[in-house]
Parts: sequence; C-alpha cells; structure tokens
Amino acid sequence: MTQLHWESTGTGEAVLMITGLGLSGGAWWRTVPVLSKSLRVITFDSRGVGRSHSRLPSYTTEAMADDAASVLDAAGVERAHVYGFSLGGMVAQQLALRHAERVRSLVLGATHAGGPRAARPSDDVIAFFRRRTSLSASDAARASVPFNYGPRCRHDHPDRIAEDLRLRLTNPFSERAYRAQMVAAALHNCHRRLKRIEVPTLVVHGSEDRMVPVANAEILAEGVAGASLQILEAGHLYSTEQPEIDEQIASFFGEAR
Repeated sequence: MTQLHWESTGTGEAVLMITGLGLSGGAWWRTVPVLSKSLRVITFDSRGVGRSHSRLPSYTTEAMADDAASVLDAAGVERAHVYGFSLGGMVAQQLALRHAERVRSLVLGATHAGGPRAARPSDDVIAFFRRRTSLSASDAARASVPFNYGPRCRHDHPDRIAEDLRLRLTNPFSERAYRAQMVAAALHNCHRRLKRIEVPTLVVHGSEDRMVPVANAEILAEGVAGASLQILEAGHLYSTEQPEIDEQIASFFGEAR
C-alpha cells in the first residue's frame, strides 16, 4: 500500500511538481512562491520519502508516474502542466507517455531519457552516489556541493547554497527510498518513445551539470517534437544559481494552452 502526502498552493491552472532523487516536495521551496502567483502549484512527497509511505521494496519510474497521476486524482485535477526535475523529470516523461490525457505541458529539468544514448556522469560522481548512504545527512549534504552547484555559484553565492542545505536537512531522508530511486533511475528508458510526447515541452539544463551531463538535454530536445531547449550557465541545481528561470518557466506554462 502506498500513501502519498501532497500540498496545493495558489489558484489557476494546475502545475504538478515532481522532485529529484531522495527529495520531498519541500525541495521546491524557491520555485513554488514564483509559480503560485499565477498557477495552482501541487507538490508531493514521492513514495517512501518525507511524509509519504510505501510497503513496496522497489520502485520504477513507471510506478512513480502512476503515483503522480493518483496525486492529480486526489487534487481533483483532470489535466495539469507538469514540471519534473532530475529523477522527477524521468517520472514526468513516463507520466506524459502513460497518462497523456492528464498532461497539458511539460518542463523537463536537469534530466535524461535513459537508454544506451544517455550521457553518464563521471566516475567521481558515480562514486559519490554509491557512498552517499554511508554518510550522515549533514556530511552527505556538504559532500554534494561540488556536484550540485557550478563554480561561479560556489564562489559568488555561498549563502544560497547554505540556505539550500539548511532546508534540505529539515526534511527526513530515507536511505531505503534513496536506494530504490537510484535503481529506478538506472532502469529508466524513454528514449525510443519520446516522439510520442505531443504536448508543449521545455527542456532546461545547466551547462555545468555534473550529475546529469548537459548532452542529455540535447537528446531530449531532439527526441520530443517541437521541444524548446534552455541551457543555463549553472550546475545541477540551476534554480538556486539562476532563480530567474522560475519566472521564465511560469511564462512558458502561461503560454502553453
């Protein structure tokens, strides 16, 4: 049995936000205030994360997409804009494929389509993922900084990074869910089916992303017919480095009818 915690902020057309690896819906704390000015923003904790629970021992991006559709059901939303980040972007792809009638438009942030063409991170990034669960929450958060943020942000905006870490550490972290989500991300493969996504799509990525190399954004934008591509001078957590992107995404949703 799976029980999902979700929250809703603002009014207007709905946008469903799907977070990245191991993160709760609270990870959208920078973006929600911007999008909720003109949209009804729905966030949720993925199965096994935060205040959501699941007895299933393993996850797939397909199952997580079905979870996302059930959140729309619970919120009484027939169709929504969808914004998926990192692992959440993989789930968003599956949602657009498995429940196409529920998706109004799509933003795919810092993510990949999977399959043999996917650009893999470097060995030191993979090594960090593997040792992540052996570290304390605070040590893991600090160790992630060189992988999550670009050099300019680390130099110019250490205050923003410190704020991210402080808020991230207020949310419970489940090692079991993290490991299961890692498997889900490794097995994810929508590459050959991207052409079936027919809604307006915006691909957003940082040029200095070490977690998910930027080449993956180009693959996504090529695979989804008519997709727009926005490359930022930033690392993986681009909304911390260039928060103005949230306004651009709000405009994209406003224009996607």
